[in-house]
Amino acid sequence: MPLTFDSLSAIHAAPFDSLIDVRSPAEYAEDHIPGAISLPVLSDAERARVGTIYTQQSAFRARKIGAALVARNAAKHIEGPLADHDGGWRPLVYCWRGGQRSGSFASILAQIGWRAETVAGGYRTYRRLVVRAMHEAPLPHRLVLLDGNTGTAKTELLGLLAARGVQVVDLEGLAAHRGSLFGAVARAQPSQKAFEGALAAAFDSLDTARPVVVEAESSKVGEVLVPPSVWAAMRDAPRVRVAAPLPARARYLARAYADVTADPALLAGTLAALTPYHGRAQVAAWQGLAAAGDHVALAGELMAAHYDPRYAKARERLDVRYLAELKSRDLGADDLQRLADRVAAVLGRAFAEVA
Repeated sequence: MPLTFDSLSAIHAAPFDSLIDVRSPAEYAEDHIPGAISLPVLSDAERARVGTIYTQQSAFRARKIGAALVARNAAKHIEGPLADHDGGWRPLVYCWRGGQRSGSFASILAQIGWRAETVAGGYRTYRRLVVRAMHEAPLPHRLVLLDGNTGTAKTELLGLLAARGVQVVDLEGLAAHRGSLFGAVARAQPSQKAFEGALAAAFDSLDTARPVVVEAESSKVGEVLVPPSVWAAMRDAPRVRVAAPLPARARYLARAYADVTADPALLAGTLAALTPYHGRAQVAAWQGLAAAGDHVALAGELMAAHYDPRYAKARERLDVRYLAELKSRDLGADDLQRLADRVAAVLGRAFAEVA
């Protein structure tokens, strides 16, 4: 009998040793339940072939061919990644909608003696739970935004706050993007569905009675959108603003974006994208700083001319409530440790009063 889950936490709390996604590799790549391993019983090409036979020939023929393919692929998994599991191993299996693919694979595993179960409704059940949490229901968490101009080390501060026991959600980390024109990182961004699933899992693991710190972002991080429930909570959240002098921020930014400045072609191409905003002459001057390796001066000019004015304009449109504005003279390692202590202290005072 397929197992029914009514919350994301219930899926992850289920007493199983492995969560197995038997959908095709393309389905898994687009999105999957966090923590699930991919053991497809049909490849992308096989799934397309069976679907074509189903619609153009007959359902019976499609099921017969599909069953043979599932059996062959199941054998490969049993002889391969599952070969070392003993008799006590308990897998939880899901496919697209809890139908034939997961049922067939779980049945084969059960015949071996493993206590395999399936998810009622499959991936669609999980996705409905994510949509409910990220699109439909109000976010129950008490958010605080960590605000500050570009170069104030907000992302690094999130990690330092987490080390101090503060609850944080790193939107940029989950989105695999640093949230600016220069923000792409080495790994590709997740799909919108995968980003929402990762966010839902992150919030689901946190205590709703305690504050959760997230970085002040726009509604779009790279190419993914912050889902409505989270965005609504962010718009209403109080803020702690961190500030530092422009030279300190420029030095920090040059260090933090060393991966970008290490690739001259990437840096030149990214700067060229600013031409519509600042004109050819200004961009050419910035290109000159980049070519000369003066990345600190480049960072300072970009913030003064491009990023700081945009931050200021965005804040003018918001009804912002600040818990505190914390200034640091520099942003070296010791400075950031002290700044994280001060942010944590502000949170402790503010939410002790609320409680």
